Amino acid sequence: MNKTKRTEIFTRLRDENPAPTTELKYSSPFELLIAVMLSAQATDVSVNKATEKLFPVANTPESIQALGERKLKSFIKTIGLFNTKAENVMKTCKILMDEHDSEVPSTREALEALPGVGRKTANVVLNTVFREKAMAVDTHIFRVSNRTGIAPGKNVLEVEKKLMKFVPDEFLLDAHHWLILHGRYTCIARKPRCASCVISDLCEYRKKDLD
Repeated sequence: MNKTKRTEIFTRLRDENPAPTTELKYSSPFELLIAVMLSAQATDVSVNKATEKLFPVANTPESIQALGERKLKSFIKTIGLFNTKAENVMKTCKILMDEHDSEVPSTREALEALPGVGRKTANVVLNTVFREKAMAVDTHIFRVSNRTGIAPGKNVLEVEKKLMKFVPDEFLLDAHHWLILHGRYTCIARKPRCASCVISDLCEYRKKDLD
């Protein structure tokens, strides 16, 4: 796929959704960090259902620490892997309090040093909170990048590096959200909705069903 085609793809995605953002509900950098940590192998919908009850009660490192791990689990028990996630959230809150004045750090190195925060979570926080050009490759972005030909790769890191290299700079800040939303609602896993896709004529997927 060439630069002209990629530019047109992202132009159309931008025209369709000029101000894309995460579907996770949050009102502070800390809330987003916790929500993204909870969203691993879970849906945004399930995380939002849990956090809309949790955050009014505890939405700072101090208040979650005061809540305690057992009570935290009672709020997030409907989310997959909640035991491990609760443990990581408690440890992360302590590190934020001890080492970062209870603020979410703005560097990849500091973010990835937090328990339960990997490269993908760090990229979401860097992009969404600190507005850095970063690409958090989840299953949706991995699928869309490979299926369309925008940035094919064998693993998430390869796709991330190709997207950072090939997505035209003017789109890089929001490309992560456009690709996730496109994968979630149009270029879905089982049967992509090619007939209603705004980039179907530019996409290089060979098995398009346009009926």
